[in-house]
Order: sequence, then C-alpha cells, then structure tokens
Amino acid sequence: MKTVLIVEDDPINLRVFAKIITRRSGLNVKGTEDVEEAMKIAQAGDADIILMDVSLAHSVYQGKPVDGIKITQMLKADAQTSNLPIILVVAHMEGDREALLKQSGADGYIQKPIVDHQQFVDQILALLPKDN
Repeated sequence: MKTVLIVEDDPINLRVFAKIITRRSGLNVKGTEDVEEAMKIAQAGDADIILMDVSLAHSVYQGKPVDGIKITQMLKADAQTSNLPIILVVAHMEGDREALLKQSGADGYIQKPIVDHQQFVDQILALLPKDN
C-alpha cells in the first residue's frame, strides 16, 4: 500500500488531512512535524509522496530553523529522495504559487483550508508514482 507522509506542525490539520486521505483513497498515512523524522522516513523509502506544510513554525534541522521550502529543497537535492513527489501545503497568503514551486522544487501545490476533499485527494493521487 502506498504511503503519504504529512509534514505538518498543526496537530488538527494533520488529523484532518490524514482522515480525508485514508477515507477517500485508502492510502496509508504517516505524519510528523519533526524534520529529522521526516528526512529519515523519506530516505528510508517509507513514503511514496510527501505533503509539506510550508510554514513549519517550530521546525529545526541540524540546529537551524527550517521551513517547508528549505526541507523540500534538501529532499530534492538528495539523490536518494530527489524523485519523491512533494506537494506544498500553503496557507492563504503565503505567496505566489509559481514562485513557491520554483523556489522549492516541489511537484505540486495545495492551498489551505482544504474545501474540496475529493479534489485534495485527486491531487495527491495524480502525483503518486505508478507501479511499474
């Protein structure tokens, strides 16, 4: 079964996203706000796609504050995880879609709040790697 890793610092958003994804797609979901844990899961190949919150308010990696853009850049720069699809999850006023996608190297963009649950799941499924 395919696994969606949700990197999100708001426990309510994490629960809501996980519920929508599991109910509407049957995909497996893992969630964390811990950057080290997210990197380990990605590098171990234990996620097929990542939903990355852009504004991780309290996230630190190797002693430095990081946001979802920086984490996405690190994952895309790592040969082990560069092909892992990443969808940015962005709150209303965080910036221009094209600029964020270009800056981060992410594969997709979803704006919060999630209003259309099926469209949310469809965006994830569209970027999920197909089995060969």
